[in-house]
Amino acid sequence: MVGNLDKWFVNYIFYRYGFFGFLSLSIIICLVFPQNDNFFVFYNITVIFLGIGFYNRPIFLVFFTGLVSFCRFYFVPRQEESLFFIYLVSYLFITFISSAMMLYVQRVKKKSLDLTTSLAKALDSRDAYTFDHSENVAEYSVRIAEKMNLSKDLCNHIRTGGLLHDIGKIGIPENILTKHDKLTTDEYNIIKQHPKIGYEILKHVDRFKEDGILDIVLYHHERYDGKGYPAGLKGSEIPLGARIVAVADTFDAMTSRRVYRDELDLEHTLNVIRQNKGTQFDPDVADAFLSLYKNQDSNSKSNLIPKINPVESK
Repeated sequence: MVGNLDKWFVNYIFYRYGFFGFLSLSIIICLVFPQNDNFFVFYNITVIFLGIGFYNRPIFLVFFTGLVSFCRFYFVPRQEESLFFIYLVSYLFITFISSAMMLYVQRVKKKSLDLTTSLAKALDSRDAYTFDHSENVAEYSVRIAEKMNLSKDLCNHIRTGGLLHDIGKIGIPENILTKHDKLTTDEYNIIKQHPKIGYEILKHVDRFKEDGILDIVLYHHERYDGKGYPAGLKGSEIPLGARIVAVADTFDAMTSRRVYRDELDLEHTLNVIRQNKGTQFDPDVADAFLSLYKNQDSNSKSNLIPKINPVESK
């Protein structure tokens, strides 16, 4: 149910525009058809849009509901002045019901993100060297998506995909995941199963499939030249969200200390991404990421996210 509601309540800004549009339409109809109250339904729709659009602005809700009530009373006059108060109470009721519905959907979305973040933290805590990796990947991925002017909705989906991209490592044995020495061929093949394992874990969540989050989990290790895994997809065959997370994942992995090596310096990592445009990485995605670091002089990992030029990202 919440998933279906979420589709309708994606962006409350549109409902604000809708409120003013329906209010204007209602007034115009009343001017064209004076004394005719058969169009009252437009006022009902107006306050529904009001409640959804201004769900987080209670003062605006009360003020604009009073304005709608006055407009209906004034443009469709009646002898009984008490009708104004009937309109006001009725419209306040509709307004607060619709705003409560919107508030509920937003709270569920926040709880869902909080749960996803907690799950990612639980996964990262298995290895002290990769702690916060999923959150970092999600943050970098959103910065790239914003730089590419992707929609707010898509940015949110990419954030969730970044948080969950390595969830399949839950199914990887601890001795392989935290091994100090070089992995054997068999061990590496086991590691390569984690995208499929993650997909199997999450595939029953319909929203993740619809939002493209499953694609990010399954395909974030595909390469732009088709030499990745698990499906060997190439170029635009790889979902955009997965191409974005692939760059963010590689960057954070290289600039983080791992059990088998120390972190690599920033300039070296950026050069690796630059050199692998068109082979490992989507050139457009790589360029968007590299543009965030054009003026970076620090090689300190602790300064990476704060030092991204704020005028370069939304």
